[in-house]
Amino acid sequence: MRYHAARELAEEIGVGLGPEELRLWLVTRGENRSIGLVFLAPPRPETVLRERFEAVTAAERALGREPELDRIALVGSPVEVADLEGPHVDYLEPVVRRYAEASVRRDA
Repeated sequence: MRYHAARELAEEIGVGLGPEELRLWLVTRGENRSIGLVFLAPPRPETVLRERFEAVTAAERALGREPELDRIALVGSPVEVADLEGPHVDYLEPVVRRYAEASVRRDA
């Protein structure tokens, strides 16, 4: 599972990590009975994430293909999820809420 998550990070947003750098954090179930696996990765600066994402999408377009993702949104709270435009997975808000709550507990 971590291998596939690492591959998706590289393919979708251009972040190259080894599977051993990812930690399974949460398993979710969506409204349509889909299962989502959420992995935690070492933090990266926002500028690096945005630059790598732009490089991946530009490379796809240069090959005449539309990238699977057309924009990246970095969110830190459930309120920010509610403000997102466009489609997103139904389990995103609960995952972000749980992560934000866990972060508050770690900081306390």
